[in-house]
Amino acid sequence: MSWADFHARTDILHAVLDRAARNPADPNLFDGLPDLDRLFGGPDGVLLALRNRWENHLNVKLDHALAQGKSVTQVWQELATEQPALRAILDSYDTDRLYSRRPHARALAS
Repeated sequence: MSWADFHARTDILHAVLDRAARNPADPNLFDGLPDLDRLFGGPDGVLLALRNRWENHLNVKLDHALAQGKSVTQVWQELATEQPALRAILDSYDTDRLYSRRPHARALAS
């Protein structure tokens, strides 16, 4: 992946998160985003990348918080409060269904 593609992928993720901050259930959440299909293979790829982002952030927070005596539930709630648009997208779409399948490396590259 080129730097240009990497930045374009990041721009798409930020655009989706910005839209989700207004309405995570918007049926047009993924519409009109240049190169979404080429860079992610479609909306499912974006959802997988966002799910991967959530999992990465959660794991980092857990590493630090568990040493401080916080529960997994507390850490999850903190992250959901810090990233409401991301959590809202994941709650609005069935990412468990997507995540349980073999994801394409292209979707998780962000």
